Amino acid sequence: MAITVNDVEYVAKLAKLTIADEEMDGYIKKLSAILDYMQQLQEIDTNGVPLTTHVLPLENIFRKDEVKPCLPREKVLANAPDTEDGYFKVPKIF
Repeated sequence: MAITVNDVEYVAKLAKLTIADEEMDGYIKKLSAILDYMQQLQEIDTNGVPLTTHVLPLENIFRKDEVKPCLPREKVLANAPDTEDGYFKVPKIF
């Protein structure tokens, strides 16, 4: 794919980059190589290939939620700097 100076300047603007004039030819070649490789990937026949979300066969490792007894309210609030009606009291933000 033919990349122009305008294309590189557009991408640089999107990325908020400043590219010097002497660097422009290098970026044109690099972007062309990237797009050529992407074109090669587009030509690969992927029919019959199952979809994957991860390259490794990972499984959910979270434990199941189980109801367990909780701490008594008095013990939880024992070290609180301020409480009111059995709740933590915090300063107003607004």
